Amino acid sequence: MTPLELFVEGIGLWSPRLGDFAALRALLAGAVLDAAAAPAAALLPANERRRAPESVRLAVEVAGQALAMSGRDPGTLACVFASAHGDQAITDAICTTLARAPAELSPTRFHHSVHNAPAGYWTIATGCRAPSSAVCAGAHTFGAALLEAASQVLAEQRPVLLACSDIAGRGPLLEMTGCDHAFGSALLLAPAAGANTLARLRLTLPTDHAASTPPPATLAAAAAGNPAAAALPLLALLAGRGGRCRIGRAAAAELLIDVEPVA
Repeated sequence: MTPLELFVEGIGLWSPRLGDFAALRALLAGAVLDAAAAPAAALLPANERRRAPESVRLAVEVAGQALAMSGRDPGTLACVFASAHGDQAITDAICTTLARAPAELSPTRFHHSVHNAPAGYWTIATGCRAPSSAVCAGAHTFGAALLEAASQVLAEQRPVLLACSDIAGRGPLLEMTGCDHAFGSALLLAPAAGANTLARLRLTLPTDHAASTPPPATLAAAAAGNPAAAALPLLALLAGRGGRCRIGRAAAAELLIDVEPVA
């Protein structure tokens, strides 16, 4: 694999303990944090925000954070929205309805259950006419989506917004997925350094002797129980002094990511 070099201009983050990227930096510095406020998804119009399910609000929240940090125009940004499980709460409700009273199935709920629902809400709310993608790769969703976004950045020589998120499971789905809390993150990626560049990323395939930087022990709890939290080792390096991490992109396949902060 030819090394892929690209640049980070914005970072978004939300979990029950971490309301944004600044909260992650504070946690790594030893701060004791209160519970995060619910995702505001402020870029959605008020009516759409009321109608939008939790999965959409989470994805839009982290995407909006990364966008605000970058200063980019959302109407021109290609975007990749990723989720391992989609909206588990709605999927559980649909399955329950199908089992008990199929004729009562709501078309709106079906519309919200699909993996590209966050991309649809985002592009409509921001007036974006650039390409959008939806990625799902199970436990390796973040790594697969990062590779997809990086490939678009470099092939098209354009900035790309990547958002990866999953909400907690419900009912039998929770037993199957083990996803017991919400987590989302976003990166605004660009092909060249600019005035708002935060870090340089270099993506390669790892070799057996390629060492990586262990994630901080304080992130162990946040990293467990949600496939989207696979982003945390990379986010921790972006919040600190850089380093190297491995992130799965498929079964038995990883990305080796070198992170160099830009002053």
